[in-house]
Amino acid sequence: MLEPKLAELAALVERFTGQDGVHPTAIAPLCLYRYSTSSPQYQGIYEPGLCIIAQGSKLVMLGGETYRYDRARFLLVSVDLPVVSQVIDSSPESPYLSLKIDLDPGQIGDLLMDLGPSQTQDVPLGRGMAVGPIEFPLLDAVVRLLHLLDNPRDIGILAPLALREITYRLLMGEEGARLRQIAAEDGQAQRIATAIRWIKRNFAQPFRIEALAREVHMSSSGLHHHFKAVTAMSPLQYQKQLRLQEARRLMLSEALDAAAAGYRVGYESPSQFSREYRRFFGEPPQRDLKSLRKAVQPLELK
Repeated sequence: MLEPKLAELAALVERFTGQDGVHPTAIAPLCLYRYSTSSPQYQGIYEPGLCIIAQGSKLVMLGGETYRYDRARFLLVSVDLPVVSQVIDSSPESPYLSLKIDLDPGQIGDLLMDLGPSQTQDVPLGRGMAVGPIEFPLLDAVVRLLHLLDNPRDIGILAPLALREITYRLLMGEEGARLRQIAAEDGQAQRIATAIRWIKRNFAQPFRIEALAREVHMSSSGLHHHFKAVTAMSPLQYQKQLRLQEARRLMLSEALDAAAAGYRVGYESPSQFSREYRRFFGEPPQRDLKSLRKAVQPLELK
């Protein structure tokens, strides 16, 4: 049953993209992607969402962990995570085709209220990223969502219903607990989400674990332990990745030199910035930027 539906999904993504790149759609939470070559590794932030590949496959690296997903498996992200991603199965004859649907915490919360207390209790704290098997009801709902792009006047009424069904299918599936983390009003998961948002807003500023722990009403040891359980890295490692990714973006988009970009994101020592940049990206800043500019479509892939 899955194969015909997957083929239908691939045909829809191909039709609504047509050329390589990132393709926003008239359905705001939905974005489509097409690439006809395998990609170099890209660093970026994955925000909460559902990622489905209609054709091809991809690697996503979080901390020291590697996730591979393809037509048979979706990627689910429940918190903002700095990752490294790479399309590994693509060609002009069989391009990589995928989509991402942003997830709405408010809609997740509303669904959990409708589902009752049994779905809102005992939310386990786990990694903020997972790969799960695509089942027919979820895939069918996603295909129906894409078909709405052919009928723009239907989007305002029917797209919210399709998105609600997709969220429901995810909540009731194997990885539903990760979505319940998004909507939990209290508890460790929500405190870690608050800590992540705080670091994102203040990544260029130095901070102490003790101060952040007070901000989110946790002990320092508890924050460190639970933050790593969700993100596969410590708060300071998370901050460092945000700094380096933003510095790279500044050098690419604003033509800043390495010293200026490093200073902008919070580094006081150009030598420390260059050293950490090389350790994270594999090359010193100028050589890395030269390689990036030669690459096709130097964009964040989903």
